[in-house]
Amino acid sequence: MRGVAKRGSVRSVRGAVARPWRFAAEACALLVAVVVAFPLYWMVLGAFKPAGEIRSSEPRPWTLAPSLDSFRRVFGQQEFGRYFLNSLVVAGAVVIASGVIAFLAATAVTRFRFRFRTTLLIMFLVAQMVPVEALTIPLFFLMRDFGQLNTLGSLILPHIAFSLPFAIWMLRGFVKAVPEALEEAAYLDGASRTRFMWQILFPLVLPGLVATSVFSFISAWNDFLFAKSFIISDTSQSTLPMALLVFYEPDDPDWGGVMAGSTVMTIPVLVFFVLVQRRLVSGLGGAVKD
Repeated sequence: MRGVAKRGSVRSVRGAVARPWRFAAEACALLVAVVVAFPLYWMVLGAFKPAGEIRSSEPRPWTLAPSLDSFRRVFGQQEFGRYFLNSLVVAGAVVIASGVIAFLAATAVTRFRFRFRTTLLIMFLVAQMVPVEALTIPLFFLMRDFGQLNTLGSLILPHIAFSLPFAIWMLRGFVKAVPEALEEAAYLDGASRTRFMWQILFPLVLPGLVATSVFSFISAWNDFLFAKSFIISDTSQSTLPMALLVFYEPDDPDWGGVMAGSTVMTIPVLVFFVLVQRRLVSGLGGAVKD
């Protein structure tokens, strides 16, 4: 009984000591969350503020007279619906194409042995290190030579190329974590390699695909550099980030329109996160265990 009482007192002392540290950690986490969320709050607030409060020399972190005038100007823009649809097409094509190609490539570099496999993996890493800005001009001339300027293809192809290295490296870990015994058992049961890949391996690495698709979707949806560089004259092929330029004039910028347009741009990303959040958590948490 004395030993039990002694252990209980030791645990209570440890709990009392741990509480201040736990409180400090929770306070730090809350502070970081506030710092991260404040720009988003300010953007939404600016979208609902009247023009007079936005231009005020004494900005306040609240508004007592919310207005929808900024959203009316955004949705009243003639080409806004087309820009929105173009962004969906580009982001959707990038997510699907990069996911399928990355899955096949990750399976190849993990399950097969061939020459220059290590060199290929190193090249994927090197590709991740090259800044996008350094490749914009070469990509511009490449798209011009292939006749892809002023088309959505000039936005889809570069984003697929930039999404693949990260996706392949991440999916490689998921494919490697699938036991080879499972593959052998499938072959013994009469399954072909193609059937094993798409009916057994693909569902097991799906959480990893979801995690990589989030990265691909955000980079394609928020792209401004390629849209500004490759869509020169045909504005019907522009994407949603380009629509913000309509509200930004150097002499008289419409900050309410910019904030409202940015808020509308954020909604599809939030919806995408809600749809994939469960598989995203498991994808970021780790791969399949044997």
